[in-house]
This record gives sequence, C-alpha cells and structure tokens, in this order.
Amino acid sequence: MSGLVARLGRSSAVHVAFAFLAMGGWALFANRDYPLPRMLMAGAVQGMLSACLTLFLKRAVEALSNLFSGGVRLVAPPLIACLGSATILVVFHMLSGTPEILKTIAVPLAVSTSYAAIYNYSISRGRTAP
Repeated sequence: MSGLVARLGRSSAVHVAFAFLAMGGWALFANRDYPLPRMLMAGAVQGMLSACLTLFLKRAVEALSNLFSGGVRLVAPPLIACLGSATILVVFHMLSGTPEILKTIAVPLAVSTSYAAIYNYSISRGRTAP
C-alpha cells in the first residue's frame, strides 16, 4: 500500500488533479453568494489556472534559482513566482468575470507562494555563493 501512496505522491497528474479540485473548490466557496453560472465559471477558471501553475511552478523556481546567488537566491525566485502567479490569476479572473477576485485568489496564491519559498530554500541551501 505504501508503494502506491509513494507513486501517487510523485505523480504530476495527481498533483495537477488535486490542485484543480482543491483550488477550484475554494473558488466555488469564495464566490458562493453569486449566481451559479458565475460561481461555476470562477471555479473552473481557478481550477484550470491552479492545475497549470502547479505543473510549471516547480520548474520555474528551479530555473530562477539558478539565475541568482547569495541571499538574493533565497528571496528572488519565490517573489518572482508569486508576482507572476498573481498577475496571471488576476488577469484571467478579470477576463472571465469572477465576482470575488481577491477572495478567489487569496488561498491559491498563499499556497503556491509558500510552496515556492519552501522548495526554493530546499534547493538553494546546499549551494555556495560564487
């Protein structure tokens, strides 16, 4: 059983599906006071964006981490990832007519930024400044 759990934990498809369901579900909750079509659109948009961002965030942090050295290496990659994610989330939610944009993106942005910071720290801590 633990072999199955380990395989699922390493599966990109599982991570993407989880991001879609969890953050799309959050968007439904954040927009629950609005008519069903608007609420469902917010959930679908957030779910798709979270799935895509989950797929690319790890690679982006790795690439950004290689661009910087010293203390900047610890701060810049997660900050850039946060700003990029926030921009993408706000633009797509504005275009789709999401009623509660800030409430909708608050949790997904906090989760993705936390992940980026922790992952960046974990890959940066063993490197020495050139």
